[in-house]
Amino acid sequence: MSADESLTKAEGLLARLEAARASLEGTEDPDKAIEVLQELAGLAREIEVELQSARRAAEADAADA
Repeated sequence: MSADESLTKAEGLLARLEAARASLEGTEDPDKAIEVLQELAGLAREIEVELQSARRAAEADAADA
């Protein structure tokens, strides 16, 4: 996957993260809050993976140039 593809995917995940954060702010149900927090943690992990992938791809492209 190219750096641009990884960054695009990370941006999509970031949008999902923002939507989940807004959902967390709007709930007063403790069970729902826990569920949203778990979703936020998972999205944060996925974003980190995509950013690392983009960095590796960019470094590989730079080394090839």
